Amino acid sequence: MREITFSEALGEAMLEEMQRDPTIFTYGEDIAKQGGIFGAYKPILGKYKDRIIDTPISEEVIFGSALGAALAGMRPVAEFHFSDFLFTGMTAVANQIMKFKYMTGGQGKIHLILRGPDGISKSAAAQHSESIETLFMHIPGIKIIVPSTPYDMKGLFKTALKADDPVICFEHKMLYAKKGPVPEEEYYIPFGKADIKRAGKDVTVVATSRMVHESLKASEELAKEGIDVEVIDLRTLVPWDKETIIESVKKTHRLVVAHETWRRGGWGAEIAATVQEEAFEYLDAPIMRVGAKNVHIPFSPPLQDFVVPDYKSVINEIRKVVNV
Repeated sequence: MREITFSEALGEAMLEEMQRDPTIFTYGEDIAKQGGIFGAYKPILGKYKDRIIDTPISEEVIFGSALGAALAGMRPVAEFHFSDFLFTGMTAVANQIMKFKYMTGGQGKIHLILRGPDGISKSAAAQHSESIETLFMHIPGIKIIVPSTPYDMKGLFKTALKADDPVICFEHKMLYAKKGPVPEEEYYIPFGKADIKRAGKDVTVVATSRMVHESLKASEELAKEGIDVEVIDLRTLVPWDKETIIESVKKTHRLVVAHETWRRGGWGAEIAATVQEEAFEYLDAPIMRVGAKNVHIPFSPPLQDFVVPDYKSVINEIRKVVNV
């Protein structure tokens, strides 16, 4: 099977669905000339000049107008450039896009996508590096996708482009250049269906995005010690696949949740609480969580490495639950 990058997979998904559906268009900062901040839109540049639009720097206008376009029957894909910039347009997102369907009794379909990069990169510091997906999981009204591979990126995004509810897509900056197998045949990945990236019998690790790869690396290291780790990629946070996690915990009896966002109040706490409530009798050890330390992401590379978790962080927590 051919291998393409995470970025190319996103571009292919956009191109295929734009060819099929004339109501899809995309806009944001540095889109039409640059192809997006990390070049994800390069496969569609020059093909749909009237449907790929550059905007002024005004997130409130970008997100608010996306809602208006969706209500008028279009399927806008609005780029937020860096996830940190979602905060500057948060009224439009949290008070309008996420609530509109509820407040109008379901009148009007809000089929729009907000997408863009999140997570750490190379010393991009506190305003360009943070993982904020948990905030959107907390508030009702939007689906959340967090792909970790080119295959998942394309399949989930094509599903998002057909959805009738708002979707937000968080794409980790360090994954855009990552290559992986993607079939040329058309496929879609349903929301709420996790993927077991590695089967194991001793401990379950639940992760998303970059931390899926860190968890797989941790599992390879621990396999040398005879510890067999099962790695589950959630793929989507809203909805999230409770059944797959509980079935895995019934088998391994141990659970570690790994994410790049802050450990305090991170989405891992929701997973841990649910398993505690519904599968307590299967647990042989406390549930452990891996997340960033409770500070903003530093500019200094050594400090960034100290704050943000990696495979060594996952190994540390796995050893704690395995040795109980």
